[in-house]
Amino acid sequence: MFLNCHSFHSLRYGTLKIKELVAQAKCSGAKNLVLTDINTVTAIYDFKKECENEGIKPLAGMEIRKENRLLYIAIAKEFSGIGEVNKMMTAHNCDGEELSETAPEFKNVFIIYPIDNIPSTLKENEFIGIREEDLSLLVRPEFHELIPKTVILHPITFSTKKEYNLHRILRAIDNNTILSKLTEEDICRKSEYFKPEKDIIKSFQQYPEIIKNTKNILDECTFEFDYKERGSTENKNKKYYKESQEEDIKLLTKLAYEGFKKRYGENETARMRVEKELNVIEELKFSAYFLITWDIVQYSNKMGFMHVGRGSGANSIVSYCLGITDICPLELDLYFERFLNLNRTSPPDFDLDWSWQNRDAILEYVFERYGKDHVAFCGTNVEFKYKSIFREVGKVFGLPKEELDDLSGSPIENHDRNSVVKLVHEYGKLMEKFPNQRSMHACGILISEEPIYNYSALEMPPKGFPIVQFDMNVAEDIGLEKFDILSQRGLGTINDTVKLIKKARGIDVDIRDTSISKDEKICNEYLSVGKTIGCFYIESPAMRGLLRRLKCDNYRILVAASSIIRPGVAQSGMMREYIFRHNHPNQFEYFHPVFEENLKETYGIMVYQEDVIKIAQYFGGLSHADGDILRRAMSGKERSIQKLNEVKANFFEKCKEKGHSHELTAEAFRQIESFAGYSFCKAHSASYAVESYQSLYLKVYYPLEFMVSVINNQGGFYRTEVYIHEARMSGAIVQNPCVNTSEFQTILKGKEIYLGFMILQSLETKIAQIISEERENNGDYKSLEDFIRRIPIGIETIQILIFIGAFRFTGKQKNELLVEARLMLINFKPENRNLMLIEEPVQDYKLPELKREYFEDAFDELEIIGFPVSCSPFDLLETKYRGSVFVKDLLKFHKRQVKMLAYLISRKHVPTKKGAMFFGTWIDVNGDYFDTAHFPDSLKEYDFQGGGCYLLLGTVEVDYHFPTLTIHKMAKMAMIADPRYAYDEQKRYDAHRLVREDVSMTSRKPYPQAHEIGLPRQKFS
Repeated sequence: MFLNCHSFHSLRYGTLKIKELVAQAKCSGAKNLVLTDINTVTAIYDFKKECENEGIKPLAGMEIRKENRLLYIAIAKEFSGIGEVNKMMTAHNCDGEELSETAPEFKNVFIIYPIDNIPSTLKENEFIGIREEDLSLLVRPEFHELIPKTVILHPITFSTKKEYNLHRILRAIDNNTILSKLTEEDICRKSEYFKPEKDIIKSFQQYPEIIKNTKNILDECTFEFDYKERGSTENKNKKYYKESQEEDIKLLTKLAYEGFKKRYGENETARMRVEKELNVIEELKFSAYFLITWDIVQYSNKMGFMHVGRGSGANSIVSYCLGITDICPLELDLYFERFLNLNRTSPPDFDLDWSWQNRDAILEYVFERYGKDHVAFCGTNVEFKYKSIFREVGKVFGLPKEELDDLSGSPIENHDRNSVVKLVHEYGKLMEKFPNQRSMHACGILISEEPIYNYSALEMPPKGFPIVQFDMNVAEDIGLEKFDILSQRGLGTINDTVKLIKKARGIDVDIRDTSISKDEKICNEYLSVGKTIGCFYIESPAMRGLLRRLKCDNYRILVAASSIIRPGVAQSGMMREYIFRHNHPNQFEYFHPVFEENLKETYGIMVYQEDVIKIAQYFGGLSHADGDILRRAMSGKERSIQKLNEVKANFFEKCKEKGHSHELTAEAFRQIESFAGYSFCKAHSASYAVESYQSLYLKVYYPLEFMVSVINNQGGFYRTEVYIHEARMSGAIVQNPCVNTSEFQTILKGKEIYLGFMILQSLETKIAQIISEERENNGDYKSLEDFIRRIPIGIETIQILIFIGAFRFTGKQKNELLVEARLMLINFKPENRNLMLIEEPVQDYKLPELKREYFEDAFDELEIIGFPVSCSPFDLLETKYRGSVFVKDLLKFHKRQVKMLAYLISRKHVPTKKGAMFFGTWIDVNGDYFDTAHFPDSLKEYDFQGGGCYLLLGTVEVDYHFPTLTIHKMAKMAMIADPRYAYDEQKRYDAHRLVREDVSMTSRKPYPQAHEIGLPRQKFS
């Protein structure tokens, strides 16, 4: 009798999770259940599975609401009916079509109207829903005559009184109001919970026709749907690129061999690998997946965009020959079976990256090429988060902003314990894991054979590409496999650098030719000493430290380093062990011949996902199918210890059959198990390594062009200040923005870098662009007056430009320019701009000489852009002391205590068993970088005090060529008073608080120490 059930996917309305909803329906004696979430089908596929597990017949539909008013309930007679409702809702969500008061002509849908929205005539498939509490209305003639078209309506929204209160809180959040202001129309009725079905029928026993109508609907409707079968390669993606499987494999074969000729010439080993892969692709019917990916890449090439094909797709020689990836699988002995094997049932993943500037153009092509009815992004459910729960729930209880800030910004144990806050905690806890809104998956695109609205209504989030109403896990469950189209700033930096080199030097750099950036002597020198700031993936302090510890001076070591740095490898202790074995190759033995045979390149240590699969198969005798379970357990899709445990018993049994001792088997599986976290496949690491080398090549040979591009692509790990420092270290003369030279982005003129207007955060983007456009169209600005005449700008914005030095071409002091600007704009009205300024020339004011202190410019810069440009941070210190030891000499001071003066660049929080510690990154007065370690004991007395320069006392520890200063004491050094406020004691030190630092926090488990790893360094007996 339950035709209208809401789960918590009726956002900010329902309170029941799917499992709870179905369990309560079973307890009430329901044999059929209809899920009708408000304007969504998010949960219908999970709901179907849950119902069938509990022996309940699942039915699906949607409650149609317009501006919170119930119009009608739509229940699908069969699966195609869901598609009809989805199509209507998609037109409303994506095309702005109005939802009509009455239902359109549906073929396979039953419609139930509430009694306050009964149409003048009812179609054959349309009924009126009557609630128990409204039965008395049936005595009225206008309702009595509708009994033959009436059904029982007993909506489900909550289960307990507490959940009813939670529903009211959710409604208040949705309406952005406080609880006391909710109206009856805003909330559900108090009867919307499960009752025994027999009690509901008993209430309607005087109206057997209504009971019969209700049962007829439940009996007539079905929800038959083919989920993807385990072991099947059939899916609901676009089936063929051309017209048939035969045509697809024919085209794929032709393209693969054309690419083979270009890549390899007459290499027989490569030809055999191509042939082998094509056979697997054909057998698994994945030709269309390859061809669609190839088609997208072809369009990208035609548009002159740069892309990177990474992930396990780079294991495939066919993808290399098609130009999808740029990694030669033979060169690195990449394991094709990691990407595709006959046991795999889902299409392999091609992770395709474009510059953040080009990605939207690629997406527009995909949507246009394959049709908007067949393409959509995966959705994601954005849950209520810790801060938003306290803020939102507190708001509906009427708490003031100050208390909301305190609740959301402080730990629970610090919260006040008054009665209202207790309620906020109580109901906030109930809301944990509740979906709050739907959003777009970062990269997953679905391309379906049938119209995609057959499976889901589509929504249009603010980003502008339609999404399905379910996430990637449901998509995979029902057989819609995603294509990953991503963006990153590193590619934008490479692309922009190449263009800038052409513009500035007239040199064409073919950066796609990977051979130029794999064995460059100077690049390798930079790499081995971690001189990689600005370079994709290898610029973080941790990565630069790893490169130095490994003395990484070639591409193969970089490939390994790209995977070793991942949490899965580091957490298992294998990163530390790899560093030891790399530096001491004669001080260990392979603990079993299989490890030597398969993992010699990585010193017998599992570094890549493929390594784990190889050991499982060749040491443990597991099948490809079990190897695939391991692969999925280590990938982002199903990362869990539980999945590994599924094959554990089998592994031990097979090892016993092979004659391995229990101790040997246990150690091997311990190493495998430690990988049940993030780790890279080798091809993915190789792709990252190529892009890192491309960045490094450009940094080495074209440092100024490279750093300008890094700044314009808004950097990477560090803030803009660090990249400006790096440009200076490469010989650049850095200039503040100038209205007669600068553009919106930072530009390069010879050795001079003119910072772009984009770094002035208080300057509107539109104004910043108008300044350079107007200059280009009508020539340089002759004076401040000329600028004001031509640019629609107010005194606040003029003031920013004056104080950053954008009018220095006038030769006038900033103070003088500011007075002039104020006199010009006094009583100024924008509509009189041209009239006033042209007809009434500005007087040539005689102003008294206004002297400025030397460091006033630096404080202006600090206030406007967050760091000084006209001088170094060290120049602003009260002390003249610059340290006793400098970075260039640190290697000589191993185990010795030193005193250094340094400017803080960044610090990273790291958990340890004894509490939180930090790693710091600094520069000394010479501009060289170094790192510090701050242990919990030291931090208790000598904690960080924000950005700035510090005096450091610590012991130098050289760990495999990499010096770190372990801090015993530190003190932040005082800066000179702000000379702009020489006569205002209160403001003299305000600007000091604007000095920044980069802080990154981690919540991972502590990494093991050397003595805790216990990885055998000798043959296991």
